Amino acid sequence: SYRAQLKPRGAKRSEGEMIVLSLCAVKPPPYYLYCIIGSLNNGRILKKGYPISSKWPQKHSIGTAVTGIALSFGLLLSSPTPLSLATDSSAAIEHSPLPSSPSIKVCEEDEREFRAEAAAPNLATNEGIVEEAWEIVNDSFLDTVHHRWSPDSWLHKKDDILSTSIKTRSKAHDTIRRMLASLGDPYTRFLTPEEFSKMARYDMTGIGINLREIPDGNGNINLKVLGLILDGPAHTAGVRQGDEILSVDGEDVGGKSAFEVSSMLQGPSGTFVTLEVKHGNCGRVQSIEVQRQLVPRTPVFYRLEQDSGATPVGYVHLKEFNALARRDIVTAMKRLQDLGASSFVLDLRDNFGGLVQAGVEIAKLFLDKGDAVIYTAGRDQALNAVVAETAPLFTTPVIILVNHNTASASEIVASALHDNCKAALVGEKTYGKGLIQSVFELHDGSGVVVTIGKYVTRGHSDINGNGIEPDFRNIPRWSEVMERLSTCNRSRHS
Repeated sequence: SYRAQLKPRGAKRSEGEMIVLSLCAVKPPPYYLYCIIGSLNNGRILKKGYPISSKWPQKHSIGTAVTGIALSFGLLLSSPTPLSLATDSSAAIEHSPLPSSPSIKVCEEDEREFRAEAAAPNLATNEGIVEEAWEIVNDSFLDTVHHRWSPDSWLHKKDDILSTSIKTRSKAHDTIRRMLASLGDPYTRFLTPEEFSKMARYDMTGIGINLREIPDGNGNINLKVLGLILDGPAHTAGVRQGDEILSVDGEDVGGKSAFEVSSMLQGPSGTFVTLEVKHGNCGRVQSIEVQRQLVPRTPVFYRLEQDSGATPVGYVHLKEFNALARRDIVTAMKRLQDLGASSFVLDLRDNFGGLVQAGVEIAKLFLDKGDAVIYTAGRDQALNAVVAETAPLFTTPVIILVNHNTASASEIVASALHDNCKAALVGEKTYGKGLIQSVFELHDGSGVVVTIGKYVTRGHSDINGNGIEPDFRNIPRWSEVMERLSTCNRSRHS
Protein backbone atom coordinates (compact mmCIF):
# COMPACT_ATOMS: atom_id res chain seq x y z
CA SER A 1 0.00 0.00 0.00
CA TYR A 2 1.34 3.39 -0.97
CA ARG A 3 0.00 6.80 -0.07
CA ALA A 4 1.35 10.31 -0.34
CA GLN A 5 0.25 13.87 0.20
CA LEU A 6 1.14 15.96 -2.82
CA LYS A 7 1.71 19.68 -2.85
CA PRO A 8 2.68 20.60 -6.42
CA ARG A 9 4.92 23.62 -6.86
CA GLY A 10 2.91 26.81 -7.18
CA ALA A 11 -0.39 25.08 -6.42
CA LYS A 12 -3.03 26.86 -4.42
CA ARG A 13 -3.86 25.35 -1.04
CA SER A 14 -7.13 23.88 -2.31
CA GLU A 15 -5.34 22.27 -5.24
CA GLY A 16 -2.82 20.47 -3.03
CA GLU A 17 -3.23 17.97 -0.25
CA MET A 18 -3.94 15.14 -2.65
CA ILE A 19 -3.61 11.66 -1.23
CA VAL A 20 -2.68 8.93 -3.69
CA LEU A 21 -3.20 5.36 -2.68
CA SER A 22 -2.67 2.01 -4.32
CA LEU A 23 -3.89 -1.28 -2.93
CA CYS A 24 -2.64 -4.55 -4.37
CA ALA A 25 -3.13 -8.19 -3.55
CA VAL A 26 -1.16 -11.24 -4.64
CA LYS A 27 -2.86 -14.61 -4.41
CA PRO A 28 -1.41 -18.17 -4.64
CA PRO A 29 -1.09 -20.08 -7.92
CA PRO A 30 -2.15 -19.28 -10.46
CA TYR A 31 -0.58 -16.06 -9.25
CA TYR A 32 -2.95 -13.15 -9.53
CA LEU A 33 -2.26 -9.49 -8.99
CA TYR A 34 -5.07 -7.01 -8.48
CA CYS A 35 -4.47 -3.36 -7.75
CA ILE A 36 -6.83 -0.50 -7.12
CA ILE A 37 -5.59 3.05 -7.23
CA GLY A 38 -7.37 6.18 -6.24
CA SER A 39 -7.05 9.65 -4.84
CA LEU A 40 -8.50 11.54 -1.92
CA ASN A 41 -8.72 15.29 -1.48
CA ASN A 42 -9.47 16.48 2.07
CA GLY A 43 -10.86 13.06 2.86
CA ARG A 44 -13.23 12.98 -0.14
CA ILE A 45 -12.66 10.22 -2.66
CA LEU A 46 -12.19 11.78 -6.09
CA LYS A 47 -11.22 8.74 -8.09
CA LYS A 48 -11.20 5.13 -7.11
CA GLY A 49 -11.49 1.67 -8.51
CA TYR A 50 -9.02 1.78 -11.38
CA PRO A 51 -8.22 -1.94 -11.58
CA ILE A 52 -4.97 -3.30 -12.90
CA SER A 53 -4.80 -7.07 -12.96
CA SER A 54 -2.60 -9.71 -14.46
CA LYS A 55 -2.10 -13.44 -14.18
CA TRP A 56 1.17 -15.19 -14.75
CA PRO A 57 2.43 -18.80 -14.54
CA GLN A 58 3.62 -20.23 -11.26
CA LYS A 59 7.27 -20.12 -12.36
CA HIS A 60 7.31 -16.32 -12.46
CA SER A 61 8.69 -14.66 -9.38
CA ILE A 62 6.84 -12.43 -6.96
CA GLY A 63 9.13 -9.68 -8.23
CA THR A 64 6.73 -9.37 -11.14
CA ALA A 65 4.04 -8.45 -8.66
CA VAL A 66 6.28 -5.84 -7.10
CA THR A 67 6.79 -4.30 -10.54
CA GLY A 68 3.04 -4.17 -11.00
CA ILE A 69 2.60 -2.50 -7.63
CA ALA A 70 5.19 0.13 -8.47
CA LEU A 71 3.39 0.76 -11.75
CA SER A 72 0.06 1.27 -10.06
CA PHE A 73 1.61 3.85 -7.75
CA GLY A 74 3.20 5.65 -10.66
CA LEU A 75 0.00 6.12 -12.63
CA LEU A 76 -1.41 9.02 -10.66
CA LEU A 77 1.96 10.61 -10.04
CA SER A 78 3.00 10.69 -13.68
CA SER A 79 2.02 13.34 -16.17
CA PRO A 80 -0.68 12.40 -18.70
CA THR A 81 0.99 10.21 -21.33
CA PRO A 82 -0.14 7.13 -23.23
CA LEU A 83 -0.16 4.00 -21.09
CA SER A 84 -0.43 0.42 -22.28
CA LEU A 85 -1.36 -2.50 -20.07
CA ALA A 86 -1.55 -6.18 -20.95
CA THR A 87 -2.54 -9.31 -19.11
CA ASP A 88 0.61 -11.07 -20.33
CA SER A 89 3.41 -10.59 -17.80
CA SER A 90 5.96 -10.06 -20.58
CA ALA A 91 4.08 -7.14 -22.14
CA ALA A 92 5.87 -3.82 -22.32
CA ILE A 93 4.61 -1.03 -20.09
CA GLU A 94 5.27 2.55 -21.05
CA HIS A 95 4.79 5.54 -18.79
CA SER A 96 6.54 8.82 -18.15
CA PRO A 97 9.14 9.19 -15.39
CA LEU A 98 7.93 10.04 -11.91
CA PRO A 99 8.09 13.71 -10.96
CA SER A 100 10.30 14.94 -8.17
CA SER A 101 9.56 13.20 -4.88
CA PRO A 102 6.41 14.52 -3.24
CA SER A 103 6.23 15.36 0.42
CA ILE A 104 4.73 12.40 2.25
CA LYS A 105 2.52 12.73 5.31
CA VAL A 106 1.00 9.56 6.71
CA CYS A 107 -2.63 9.58 7.80
CA GLU A 108 -3.58 6.16 9.11
CA GLU A 109 -7.29 6.98 9.29
CA ASP A 110 -7.48 7.86 5.61
CA GLU A 111 -5.48 4.77 4.69
CA ARG A 112 -7.85 2.51 6.65
CA GLU A 113 -10.84 4.24 5.08
CA PHE A 114 -9.45 3.78 1.59
CA ARG A 115 -8.58 0.15 2.26
CA ALA A 116 -12.20 -0.47 3.23
CA GLU A 117 -13.45 1.32 0.12
CA ALA A 118 -11.10 -0.61 -2.12
CA ALA A 119 -11.81 -3.99 -0.57
CA ALA A 120 -15.60 -3.59 -0.73
CA PRO A 121 -17.50 -5.40 -3.47
CA ASN A 122 -19.16 -3.48 -6.26
CA LEU A 123 -22.45 -2.65 -4.58
CA ALA A 124 -23.75 -0.34 -7.30
CA THR A 125 -24.93 -3.26 -9.44
CA ASN A 126 -28.51 -4.46 -9.12
CA GLU A 127 -27.37 -7.66 -7.44
CA GLY A 128 -24.97 -5.66 -5.25
CA ILE A 129 -27.75 -3.41 -3.96
CA VAL A 130 -29.86 -6.43 -3.06
CA GLU A 131 -26.93 -8.13 -1.35
CA GLU A 132 -26.17 -4.95 0.57
CA ALA A 133 -29.71 -4.89 1.97
CA TRP A 134 -29.42 -8.60 2.76
CA GLU A 135 -26.17 -7.99 4.68
CA ILE A 136 -27.76 -5.23 6.80
CA VAL A 137 -30.53 -7.58 7.90
CA ASN A 138 -28.05 -10.40 8.43
CA ASP A 139 -25.90 -8.23 10.72
CA SER A 140 -28.53 -6.24 12.61
CA PHE A 141 -32.13 -7.49 12.43
CA LEU A 142 -33.96 -8.47 15.62
CA ASP A 143 -36.98 -10.71 15.11
CA THR A 144 -39.52 -9.50 17.67
CA VAL A 145 -42.62 -10.85 15.91
CA HIS A 146 -42.25 -14.52 14.96
CA HIS A 147 -38.95 -15.31 16.74
CA ARG A 148 -37.98 -17.74 13.99
CA TRP A 149 -35.35 -15.81 12.04
CA SER A 150 -32.07 -17.72 11.68
CA PRO A 151 -28.78 -17.04 9.87
CA ASP A 152 -29.06 -20.32 7.96
CA SER A 153 -32.52 -19.65 6.55
CA TRP A 154 -31.50 -16.09 5.71
CA LEU A 155 -28.44 -17.36 3.84
CA HIS A 156 -30.63 -19.73 1.82
CA LYS A 157 -32.87 -16.79 0.93
CA LYS A 158 -29.89 -14.86 -0.45
CA ASP A 159 -28.83 -17.83 -2.54
CA ASP A 160 -32.34 -18.15 -3.96
CA ILE A 161 -32.66 -14.43 -4.70
CA LEU A 162 -29.27 -14.08 -6.39
CA SER A 163 -29.49 -17.32 -8.34
CA THR A 164 -30.89 -15.38 -11.32
CA SER A 165 -29.81 -12.09 -12.84
CA ILE A 166 -31.64 -8.92 -11.76
CA LYS A 167 -32.03 -6.91 -14.96
CA THR A 168 -33.19 -3.48 -13.75
CA ARG A 169 -32.87 -1.26 -10.70
CA SER A 170 -36.65 -1.21 -10.20
CA LYS A 171 -36.62 -5.02 -10.06
CA ALA A 172 -33.79 -4.85 -7.54
CA HIS A 173 -35.91 -2.56 -5.37
CA ASP A 174 -38.91 -4.88 -5.71
CA THR A 175 -36.69 -7.79 -4.71
CA ILE A 176 -35.60 -5.94 -1.58
CA ARG A 177 -39.23 -5.15 -0.72
CA ARG A 178 -40.21 -8.81 -0.97
CA MET A 179 -37.15 -9.89 0.95
CA LEU A 180 -37.91 -7.52 3.83
CA ALA A 181 -41.62 -8.36 3.78
CA SER A 182 -40.74 -12.02 4.32
CA LEU A 183 -39.40 -11.07 7.76
CA GLY A 184 -42.93 -10.31 8.94
CA ASP A 185 -41.82 -7.19 10.82
CA PRO A 186 -44.19 -4.22 10.27
CA TYR A 187 -41.45 -1.64 10.86
CA THR A 188 -38.71 -3.13 8.66
CA ARG A 189 -39.17 -1.70 5.18
CA PHE A 190 -37.55 -0.37 2.00
CA LEU A 191 -37.14 3.33 1.19
CA THR A 192 -36.90 4.61 -2.38
CA PRO A 193 -34.17 7.18 -3.06
CA GLU A 194 -36.85 9.90 -2.86
CA GLU A 195 -38.15 8.60 0.48
CA PHE A 196 -34.66 8.24 1.89
CA SER A 197 -33.77 11.77 0.77
CA LYS A 198 -36.79 13.18 2.61
CA MET A 199 -35.89 11.26 5.75
CA ALA A 200 -32.27 12.38 5.54
CA ARG A 201 -33.44 15.98 5.45
CA TYR A 202 -34.75 15.73 9.02
CA ASP A 203 -32.83 18.47 10.80
CA MET A 204 -32.47 18.61 14.58
CA THR A 205 -29.91 21.41 14.75
CA GLY A 206 -31.49 24.37 12.98
CA ILE A 207 -28.55 24.74 10.57
CA GLY A 208 -29.08 21.70 8.36
CA ILE A 209 -26.73 19.05 9.74
CA ASN A 210 -27.05 15.76 11.60
CA LEU A 211 -24.31 14.61 13.94
CA ARG A 212 -23.00 11.18 14.84
CA GLU A 213 -20.74 9.97 17.65
CA ILE A 214 -17.70 8.13 16.21
CA PRO A 215 -15.18 6.26 18.45
CA ASP A 216 -11.59 7.14 17.52
CA GLY A 217 -9.95 3.92 18.71
CA ASN A 218 -8.36 5.59 21.74
CA GLY A 219 -11.42 5.56 23.95
CA ASN A 220 -12.55 9.01 22.84
CA ILE A 221 -15.71 9.98 20.99
CA ASN A 222 -15.55 12.36 18.03
CA LEU A 223 -18.62 14.19 16.76
CA LYS A 224 -18.81 14.09 12.98
CA VAL A 225 -21.26 15.43 10.43
CA LEU A 226 -23.32 12.43 9.36
CA GLY A 227 -25.59 14.27 6.94
CA LEU A 228 -26.08 17.70 5.39
CA ILE A 229 -29.10 19.37 3.86
CA LEU A 230 -27.93 20.33 0.37
CA ASP A 231 -27.67 24.13 0.10
CA GLY A 232 -28.73 24.40 3.76
CA PRO A 233 -27.10 26.94 6.09
CA ALA A 234 -24.17 24.74 7.17
CA HIS A 235 -23.51 23.39 3.67
CA THR A 236 -23.54 26.88 2.17
CA ALA A 237 -21.14 28.15 4.84
CA GLY A 238 -18.59 25.42 4.06
CA VAL A 239 -19.34 22.53 6.42
CA ARG A 240 -18.92 19.17 4.69
CA GLN A 241 -20.03 15.62 5.38
CA GLY A 242 -17.45 13.85 7.53
CA ASP A 243 -16.22 17.05 9.19
CA GLU A 244 -15.44 16.72 12.89
CA ILE A 245 -17.05 19.34 15.16
CA LEU A 246 -14.47 20.63 17.68
CA SER A 247 -16.29 23.56 19.30
CA VAL A 248 -19.51 25.58 19.17
CA ASP A 249 -19.27 29.32 19.83
CA GLY A 250 -15.87 28.75 21.42
CA GLU A 251 -17.04 25.99 23.77
CA ASP A 252 -15.16 22.70 23.40
CA VAL A 253 -17.58 19.85 22.64
CA GLY A 254 -15.27 17.12 23.92
CA GLY A 255 -17.19 14.67 26.08
CA LYS A 256 -20.59 15.89 24.90
CA SER A 257 -23.16 13.72 23.14
CA ALA A 258 -24.47 14.39 19.64
CA PHE A 259 -27.79 15.34 21.19
CA GLU A 260 -26.18 17.89 23.54
CA VAL A 261 -24.18 19.49 20.73
CA SER A 262 -27.26 19.59 18.49
CA SER A 263 -28.99 21.56 21.24
CA MET A 264 -26.01 23.95 21.42
CA LEU A 265 -26.40 24.66 17.70
CA GLN A 266 -30.02 25.74 18.02
CA GLY A 267 -31.12 29.34 18.29
CA PRO A 268 -33.49 31.96 16.85
CA SER A 269 -33.74 32.13 13.08
CA GLY A 270 -31.36 34.72 11.63
CA THR A 271 -28.79 34.51 14.43
CA PHE A 272 -25.29 33.11 13.93
CA VAL A 273 -23.37 30.22 15.44
CA THR A 274 -19.62 29.67 15.01
CA LEU A 275 -18.33 26.15 14.46
CA GLU A 276 -14.74 25.01 14.65
CA VAL A 277 -14.44 21.99 12.37
CA LYS A 278 -11.71 19.69 11.13
CA HIS A 279 -12.13 18.67 7.50
CA GLY A 280 -11.63 14.93 7.13
CA ASN A 281 -9.35 12.82 9.29
CA CYS A 282 -6.19 14.73 8.47
CA GLY A 283 -7.54 18.04 7.18
CA ARG A 284 -7.08 21.54 8.45
CA VAL A 285 -9.09 23.11 11.26
CA GLN A 286 -11.40 25.92 10.17
CA SER A 287 -13.73 28.33 11.97
CA ILE A 288 -17.06 28.65 10.14
CA GLU A 289 -19.88 31.08 10.93
CA VAL A 290 -23.33 29.72 10.08
CA GLN A 291 -26.59 31.65 10.04
CA ARG A 292 -29.49 29.76 11.55
CA GLN A 293 -32.44 29.46 9.22
CA LEU A 294 -34.18 26.16 9.86
CA VAL A 295 -35.66 25.99 13.35
CA PRO A 296 -37.87 23.14 14.59
CA ARG A 297 -41.18 24.26 16.07
CA THR A 298 -41.61 24.15 19.82
CA PRO A 299 -43.52 21.05 20.95
CA VAL A 300 -44.37 22.44 24.40
CA PHE A 301 -47.48 24.23 25.63
CA TYR A 302 -47.76 25.16 29.32
CA ARG A 303 -49.95 27.06 31.78
CA LEU A 304 -50.44 27.53 35.51
CA GLU A 305 -53.63 26.04 36.93
CA GLN A 306 -54.95 27.16 40.31
CA ASP A 307 -58.35 26.72 41.92
CA SER A 308 -59.31 29.15 44.65
CA GLY A 309 -57.28 28.35 47.74
CA ALA A 310 -55.52 25.38 46.09
CA THR A 311 -51.80 24.96 45.53
CA PRO A 312 -50.80 26.06 42.00
CA VAL A 313 -50.14 23.22 39.56
CA GLY A 314 -47.99 23.50 36.45
CA TYR A 315 -49.56 21.93 33.36
CA VAL A 316 -47.15 21.02 30.54
CA HIS A 317 -48.34 19.48 27.26
CA LEU A 318 -45.60 17.85 25.18
CA LYS A 319 -46.87 17.19 21.65
CA GLU A 320 -43.80 15.43 20.23
CA PHE A 321 -40.18 14.65 21.00
CA ASN A 322 -38.16 16.83 18.64
CA ALA A 323 -34.81 18.55 19.11
CA LEU A 324 -36.37 21.37 21.13
CA ALA A 325 -38.32 19.15 23.53
CA ARG A 326 -35.82 18.95 26.39
CA ARG A 327 -34.86 22.60 26.26
CA ASP A 328 -38.46 23.80 26.13
CA ILE A 329 -39.60 21.43 28.89
CA VAL A 330 -36.91 22.88 31.16
CA THR A 331 -37.90 26.44 30.24
CA ALA A 332 -41.60 25.78 30.83
CA MET A 333 -41.15 24.07 34.19
CA LYS A 334 -38.76 26.71 35.52
CA ARG A 335 -41.16 29.47 34.55
CA LEU A 336 -44.05 27.64 36.19
CA GLN A 337 -41.98 27.17 39.34
CA ASP A 338 -41.28 30.90 39.37
CA LEU A 339 -45.06 31.42 39.23
CA GLY A 340 -45.53 29.22 42.29
CA ALA A 341 -46.08 25.71 40.91
CA SER A 342 -45.00 23.01 43.38
CA SER A 343 -46.30 20.01 41.41
CA PHE A 344 -46.74 19.23 37.73
CA VAL A 345 -48.99 17.51 35.23
CA LEU A 346 -47.12 16.28 32.14
CA ASP A 347 -49.56 15.54 29.33
CA LEU A 348 -48.30 12.85 26.93
CA ARG A 349 -51.68 11.91 25.49
CA ASP A 350 -51.65 11.46 21.70
CA ASN A 351 -47.87 11.85 21.68
CA PHE A 352 -46.62 9.19 19.25
CA GLY A 353 -42.96 9.80 20.11
CA GLY A 354 -40.24 11.22 17.90
CA LEU A 355 -36.57 11.42 18.82
CA VAL A 356 -35.93 8.63 21.30
CA GLN A 357 -32.86 10.43 22.63
CA ALA A 358 -35.04 13.42 23.47
CA GLY A 359 -37.25 11.12 25.54
CA VAL A 360 -34.23 9.72 27.37
CA GLU A 361 -32.87 13.19 28.13
CA ILE A 362 -36.24 14.43 29.42
CA ALA A 363 -36.59 11.41 31.71
CA LYS A 364 -33.15 12.14 33.17
CA LEU A 365 -34.40 15.57 34.31
CA PHE A 366 -36.43 13.84 37.04
CA LEU A 367 -34.28 10.83 38.00
CA ASP A 368 -31.63 10.40 40.67
CA LYS A 369 -28.06 9.80 39.61
CA GLY A 370 -27.64 6.12 38.74
CA ASP A 371 -31.35 5.47 38.13
CA ALA A 372 -32.09 3.40 35.03
CA VAL A 373 -34.09 5.22 32.37
CA ILE A 374 -34.59 2.15 30.20
CA TYR A 375 -32.87 -1.03 29.11
CA THR A 376 -32.11 -1.89 25.50
CA ALA A 377 -31.82 -5.41 24.13
CA GLY A 378 -30.46 -6.52 20.76
CA ARG A 379 -30.10 -9.84 19.02
CA ASP A 380 -27.88 -11.23 21.79
CA GLN A 381 -30.68 -10.45 24.30
CA ALA A 382 -28.20 -8.82 26.70
CA LEU A 383 -29.77 -5.90 28.58
CA ASN A 384 -27.88 -2.61 28.42
CA ALA A 385 -28.94 0.03 30.92
CA VAL A 386 -29.32 3.70 30.01
CA VAL A 387 -28.84 5.57 33.29
CA ALA A 388 -29.02 9.13 34.61
CA GLU A 389 -25.51 10.50 35.11
CA THR A 390 -26.37 13.55 37.24
CA ALA A 391 -28.71 14.65 40.03
CA PRO A 392 -32.28 15.53 38.99
CA LEU A 393 -33.16 19.04 37.88
CA PHE A 394 -36.74 18.66 39.16
CA THR A 395 -37.80 16.81 42.33
CA THR A 396 -41.46 17.82 42.57
CA PRO A 397 -44.21 15.17 42.23
CA VAL A 398 -45.57 14.59 38.74
CA ILE A 399 -48.76 13.23 37.22
CA ILE A 400 -48.30 11.91 33.67
CA LEU A 401 -51.41 11.77 31.50
CA VAL A 402 -51.39 8.86 29.02
CA ASN A 403 -53.78 7.22 26.57
CA HIS A 404 -53.83 4.58 23.82
CA ASN A 405 -51.85 6.90 21.51
CA THR A 406 -48.99 7.44 23.97
CA ALA A 407 -46.16 5.60 22.20
CA SER A 408 -42.44 5.05 21.78
CA ALA A 409 -40.42 7.92 23.35
CA SER A 410 -43.51 8.89 25.37
CA GLU A 411 -43.60 5.39 26.85
CA ILE A 412 -39.91 5.64 27.72
CA VAL A 413 -40.55 8.79 29.76
CA ALA A 414 -43.72 7.42 31.36
CA SER A 415 -42.15 4.09 32.37
CA ALA A 416 -38.89 5.67 33.59
CA LEU A 417 -40.62 8.12 35.93
CA HIS A 418 -43.21 5.57 37.01
CA ASP A 419 -40.79 2.72 37.79
CA ASN A 420 -38.39 5.05 39.62
CA CYS A 421 -41.26 6.31 41.82
CA LYS A 422 -41.16 9.85 40.43
CA ALA A 423 -44.61 10.01 38.80
CA ALA A 424 -48.08 8.48 38.81
CA LEU A 425 -49.67 7.49 35.49
CA VAL A 426 -53.24 8.57 34.85
CA GLY A 427 -55.56 7.68 31.96
CA GLU A 428 -55.51 4.67 29.62
CA LYS A 429 -53.13 1.85 28.77
CA THR A 430 -50.41 3.11 26.41
CA TYR A 431 -49.86 2.05 22.80
CA GLY A 432 -47.05 -0.46 23.28
CA LYS A 433 -44.28 0.40 20.80
CA GLY A 434 -40.92 -0.45 22.27
CA LEU A 435 -38.85 -1.31 19.21
CA ILE A 436 -35.67 0.34 17.99
CA GLN A 437 -35.25 0.96 14.26
CA SER A 438 -32.19 2.16 12.39
CA VAL A 439 -32.14 3.69 8.92
CA PHE A 440 -29.42 2.50 6.53
CA GLU A 441 -28.52 4.07 3.19
CA LEU A 442 -27.77 1.80 0.24
CA HIS A 443 -25.22 2.65 -2.44
CA ASP A 444 -27.80 3.82 -4.98
CA GLY A 445 -29.37 6.37 -2.62
CA SER A 446 -32.22 4.13 -1.52
CA GLY A 447 -32.43 2.84 2.04
CA VAL A 448 -33.83 0.32 4.46
CA VAL A 449 -35.38 0.74 7.89
CA VAL A 450 -34.57 -2.27 10.06
CA THR A 451 -35.67 -3.23 13.57
CA ILE A 452 -32.44 -3.77 15.52
CA GLY A 453 -33.54 -3.86 19.16
CA LYS A 454 -36.21 -3.25 21.75
CA TYR A 455 -36.76 -1.35 24.98
CA VAL A 456 -37.37 -2.97 28.35
CA THR A 457 -38.54 -0.92 31.34
CA ARG A 458 -36.63 -0.53 34.57
CA GLY A 459 -38.95 -3.18 35.97
CA HIS A 460 -37.91 -5.49 33.08
CA SER A 461 -41.30 -5.31 31.37
CA ASP A 462 -41.35 -5.57 27.58
CA ILE A 463 -43.18 -2.47 26.32
CA ASN A 464 -43.68 -3.69 22.78
CA GLY A 465 -47.15 -5.06 22.18
CA ASN A 466 -48.00 -4.76 25.86
CA GLY A 467 -48.10 -1.07 26.69
CA ILE A 468 -48.09 0.36 30.21
CA GLU A 469 -51.05 0.26 32.57
CA PRO A 470 -51.91 3.50 34.41
CA ASP A 471 -52.13 3.83 38.19
CA PHE A 472 -55.39 5.76 38.00
CA ARG A 473 -58.11 6.00 35.37
CA ASN A 474 -59.23 9.47 36.47
CA ILE A 475 -57.39 12.45 37.91
CA PRO A 476 -56.65 11.61 41.58
CA ARG A 477 -56.20 13.92 44.53
CA TRP A 478 -52.59 14.91 45.14
CA SER A 479 -52.72 13.11 48.48
CA GLU A 480 -53.44 9.88 46.58
CA VAL A 481 -50.53 10.56 44.26
CA MET A 482 -48.16 11.11 47.18
CA GLU A 483 -49.35 7.90 48.83
CA ARG A 484 -48.75 5.97 45.62
CA LEU A 485 -45.20 7.36 45.30
CA SER A 486 -44.45 6.61 48.95
CA THR A 487 -45.64 3.02 48.55
CA CYS A 488 -43.51 2.68 45.41
CA ASN A 489 -40.40 3.91 47.22
CA ARG A 490 -40.95 1.59 50.19
CA SER A 491 -41.34 -1.36 47.86
CA ARG A 492 -38.32 -0.35 45.81
CA HIS A 493 -35.98 -0.02 48.78
CA SER A 494 -37.18 -3.16 50.49
